[in-house]
Amino acid sequence: MDLLQMKNITKVFAENRVLNQVSLSIKEGEIHGLVGENGAGKSTLMNILFGMPVIHSTGGFEGKMLFNDEPFLPKSPEEAMNLGIGMVHQEFMLIPGFSITENIKLNRERTKPNFMSKIFGRRLEKLDNDAMAKDARKSLDKLNMSIDEYLPVAGLPVGYMQFIEIAREIDKNKLKLLILDEPTAVLTETEAAQFLDVIKKLSQMGISILFISHRLDEIKKITDSITILRDGEVVKTISTDKIDIVDMAGLMVGRNIEIVKKEEKRTIEDEYILEIKDFKVNMPGERVKGLDLKVRRGEILGLGGLAGQGKVGISNGIMGLYESSGTIAKDGKSLTLNSPREVLHSSIAFLSEDRRGIGLLLDDSIEFNIAFSSLEIQNNFLMKIGPFNLIDENKVREHALKMIKELDIRCTGPKQNTRYLSGGNQQKVCIARALTLNPDLLLISEPTRGIDIGAKKLVLDTLVKLNREFNMTIIITSSELGELRQVSDRIAIIYNGKVGGILPPDASDEQFGLLMAGESLDKVVN
Repeated sequence: MDLLQMKNITKVFAENRVLNQVSLSIKEGEIHGLVGENGAGKSTLMNILFGMPVIHSTGGFEGKMLFNDEPFLPKSPEEAMNLGIGMVHQEFMLIPGFSITENIKLNRERTKPNFMSKIFGRRLEKLDNDAMAKDARKSLDKLNMSIDEYLPVAGLPVGYMQFIEIAREIDKNKLKLLILDEPTAVLTETEAAQFLDVIKKLSQMGISILFISHRLDEIKKITDSITILRDGEVVKTISTDKIDIVDMAGLMVGRNIEIVKKEEKRTIEDEYILEIKDFKVNMPGERVKGLDLKVRRGEILGLGGLAGQGKVGISNGIMGLYESSGTIAKDGKSLTLNSPREVLHSSIAFLSEDRRGIGLLLDDSIEFNIAFSSLEIQNNFLMKIGPFNLIDENKVREHALKMIKELDIRCTGPKQNTRYLSGGNQQKVCIARALTLNPDLLLISEPTRGIDIGAKKLVLDTLVKLNREFNMTIIITSSELGELRQVSDRIAIIYNGKVGGILPPDASDEQFGLLMAGESLDKVVN
């Protein structure tokens, strides 16, 4: 029996038809995959299903929906949730100042009576913090997440935040349909595998799952059937066992995609652009604890490891975004720690894993986002008129158009606000902004999180091109070991805040697994 039916859904934004006659159905207990490039219409379709205000404030939509064979037209997310629909968004919906428990139980708080409530009614009941903590602990345990439920959310790594989002939905008693938008994008491969096991268990309990992901191997592994969108239309709906990953990718983008990239092994000379000694970074959940690392000039160095082991803290600490100590030498000269401006003046650029929180000015245009750091740090894109320095808007526009074309940023134009771009296109704006600084050392953390397979290949190819043609040194931090193996010359596995070992990309899975588990290897490449 179909739990959900969406029939001939059409949506127009400002004369731009983003969905055209899209139909989708999900059976009870089914895991249904939804795939497509960024901009294909996936998020808009989910906003319609979840009753998001942006749909109704822009004229609504055409078509109809049925939920449990009843007409379904939610005017708000609250209406959708009351019917048993839960959604974990690609961008987090957590309150930083609240604890993990408070976020999980938000709007579903448990209370207990007291003397005043017995006289004046339930509104004066006190919060039952112990009961809520037990509920939160139960949901976290289902995700194999051992983090303390009383910790505040602020400052936690993005991977932890994703688990908390999912735990909040699992905590709901009436859950019938769970929409997951890129749920494993910020998780390591080990965490993602654990999470997929949880999703299978939910499905076996009769909960339907709508699984949106750019990781096609996960789609192939976990879903029963898939719907493929391209340019706002359904290209194909098919049982997952009747299509392979290569054909999925081809239907998504309308062209053949090389999923695995193979490069000849290179020899990099032992000239160090960056030398790090006894480096410590106080980043909650990703602390670095006395790390030593040398980065060779002209290489792509991958930083891998499980979440919480410190790999994310390295670049954030170098950039001075979290309190750090130790010594860092760039080109043989000591860098001032805890000073982002000093680091940027040293020809180092940084692309954060938190594109919305750190990487973007969401309410400014694409062109201003691309030029902003270069304006502030290098005084580029300025023209002098008398005693005043003014922004040369023509130069900003010309450069933005060039970057939009080179990185295939899908937008209405350079003046569009970045807030209204898809996640993948927001990431490309971040990359354009970093490249505009013309750095000789580029630090990139989770560069393809939330990016579809076509855009992912473009981003990785762009990094390789920058490295090969301009001899730009790149340090890439990623939760996807396969991604690091595609582009890196060496891969450093971080364990317990230190370098567990450094391996070539063609090392065995067993060697990488041992390092990630904190075991030592007899032979480690330095």
